[in-house]
Amino acid sequence: MHHNFRILFCVIICLLIITACASNDEKVAKGSEKSVYEKAQSHMNSGNWNAAVDTLQLLEEYYPFGAYAEQAQLELIYSYYQAREFESAIAAADRFIRLHPQHRSVDYAYYMKGIASYHSDTAITKALVTDVTNRDSGTSKEAFNHFNLLIQKYPKSSYALDAQKRMIYLRNIIARYEIHVANYYFRRGAFIAAANRGRYVVENMQNTPAVPDGLAVMAQAYHLLEMPELAKSATKVLATNFPDHPALDADGNFKYTYKLKAKRTLVNYLTLGLLNKKQYVSFDTRSMYNTEFKSSRGNPALLPPPS
Repeated sequence: MHHNFRILFCVIICLLIITACASNDEKVAKGSEKSVYEKAQSHMNSGNWNAAVDTLQLLEEYYPFGAYAEQAQLELIYSYYQAREFESAIAAADRFIRLHPQHRSVDYAYYMKGIASYHSDTAITKALVTDVTNRDSGTSKEAFNHFNLLIQKYPKSSYALDAQKRMIYLRNIIARYEIHVANYYFRRGAFIAAANRGRYVVENMQNTPAVPDGLAVMAQAYHLLEMPELAKSATKVLATNFPDHPALDADGNFKYTYKLKAKRTLVNYLTLGLLNKKQYVSFDTRSMYNTEFKSSRGNPALLPPPS
């Protein structure tokens, strides 16, 4: 009997909560369009982004053709982003572009697609991989493409300059990721794949801080592949443009034993490779060629939605 009473009590409480929530929504909806919009603004100003999202959604639901409808849709994109609902922000931006392709602020929707795309990695991935250049570059490439589209379609946009800065930042991330992958291929003995990654950076990512390491990767990989002419060519370009690269000696010759240990030690054998590990070749000269890039300071602050 008591058990049934407890179940009934819980059901009643749940119904009351649901009714209260619905009642609150109705109260908001029954207010004037302006009052609902101002309520959303209040939530945004206080940083209560989840409440802002809910209120903006209500505004769109009850006043889809109202005076604040289009502005609310733009601010919904921003609020989704601030609430860290990045996929929802992208979807809301896509929807705005589809519904209002000629809107005076449609460029902001393209801008926010780039912003949200870059941050759409899962929280777990970001927690496990603190160096942004070690993460899969898919989201960075996607964000880069969104910003590039914004600049192509709206070169005079007030967001174009900020998008260009972000593209430089993202391009650096993408280039450095290629070097990380090349270093991985060295460890795996996949020297052709390593050479291809280095060449890709040199040919397609010019003016990024990863180019010196791209050339070093090529020189090392071609040497290991017994392609001396190609190794010599890469070394010459590296020595001409980056003579202080640590893989070069004082005469500009490539140190093919750079960061390599030829033999395993007794300690390494006895511990089954757990201690005194062999140092595989790897290249990372960010501390020399781009100290700022090593942190996230190159990523500019987000611009707010247009009013």
